[in-house]
Amino acid sequence: MSWLGKKFPAPVARPMAPFYIAGVVILYGVNSFANMMMNSDEFKNDPRNPNAKTTKPADKH
Repeated sequence: MSWLGKKFPAPVARPMAPFYIAGVVILYGVNSFANMMMNSDEFKNDPRNPNAKTTKPADKH
């Protein structure tokens, strides 16, 4: 007796291939858009931006 139940010889990868490809295309597009926004003038100095050129403020004593 198997823990997973009966095996069925159903194809999985071939019918799902268009969905896998579409997912990769969407992820690539979102990543490209996020990188474009991080390098834009509007978000260039945002402190949440990992590419921001931040300088530490001088200590005031």
